[in-house]
Amino acid sequence: MYKVSELELNKLLSLLMERDASDLHLMVGEPPVIRVDTQLIRLDNYQALSADNINDLLKVLLHEAQKKIFAQNLQVDFSYAFKENIRFRVNAYMHKGTPAIAMRVIPTRIKTLDELNLPGILKKFTEKKQGLVLMVGPTGHGKSTALASLINEINNTRDGHILTIEDPVEFIFSANKCIISQREVLMDTPDFSSALKSALREDINVVLVGEMRDLESISTTLTIAETGHLVFATLHTNDAAQSIDRIVDVFPPGQQAQIRSQLSSVLVGVVSLRLLPKIGGGRVPAYEILVSNHAVRNVIRDNKVYEIPNIIHTSLEEGMIPLDKTLALLVKQGVVEFEVAQNFVLDNEYFLSLIS
Repeated sequence: MYKVSELELNKLLSLLMERDASDLHLMVGEPPVIRVDTQLIRLDNYQALSADNINDLLKVLLHEAQKKIFAQNLQVDFSYAFKENIRFRVNAYMHKGTPAIAMRVIPTRIKTLDELNLPGILKKFTEKKQGLVLMVGPTGHGKSTALASLINEINNTRDGHILTIEDPVEFIFSANKCIISQREVLMDTPDFSSALKSALREDINVVLVGEMRDLESISTTLTIAETGHLVFATLHTNDAAQSIDRIVDVFPPGQQAQIRSQLSSVLVGVVSLRLLPKIGGGRVPAYEILVSNHAVRNVIRDNKVYEIPNIIHTSLEEGMIPLDKTLALLVKQGVVEFEVAQNFVLDNEYFLSLIS
């Protein structure tokens, strides 16, 4: 059985960049598989990988502490630097008793909101001095990229201390008007909760929380947003209403009324993203935007979150927009196929009425 060396890994990663692929999958019994736009492509000129091949790669990719975590948890997240300025977000995991690796390219340049085809209302979120902005949506639909653009907008427009807490660190920021501290879980801090507690002693203005994972990290995030800081955070939820419910439901029933009140006072907005394949290649975002106003604050406080979709539909002049409306616009503009957009629709009757 042949061994996979660092040189062979680098050749494979070079090919990934040449093909403008976003992801690389390495699994036992398969040749390397790459994703270009939304399509998975097997590299059939490579032979099928064995467990020994992938274990060889893990020896190259993982440092000693990460090897211990992988052995204990059977999975580990980390970043990997390739050449001078190319980085990957990597997940090593076990699959049917064998190791597997998923690698995602982290773009080298942080794009602007305009370049990402995201609406101008998001720029207003960056102008706030305190509060909580949530970026939500499924994995792989552009949350990290959009957040990096928002953070860089602040970095380029006003001074302050920006702190990012990530697992792993993805985009590397170059300080401009701001100073920027980037902390990676397991490398620079034991966990999100510890880093968030420490943040209040680090003279921060803006915090990026890679993910609010548990009661403690969510509670501390809300406190930071409440005490004069602007916080950007992600959740793996589908829309604004579900995101608010997820935050509240993490807490014991006896605390939920207090959390609803706290969340209603700190929430700035919720952005829900989907990335769709474009006609002719590439991907384009569709989005739902919730901007916190008096009506939004009231329904959160009064536990009537189910009314949020109606508020979004009737508040377009404030910059809010339903996901189905952006999907319909992409179809009508000839950017996205009707069938593709329909896979992401929340209210099909409303979507069809906009199309017609």
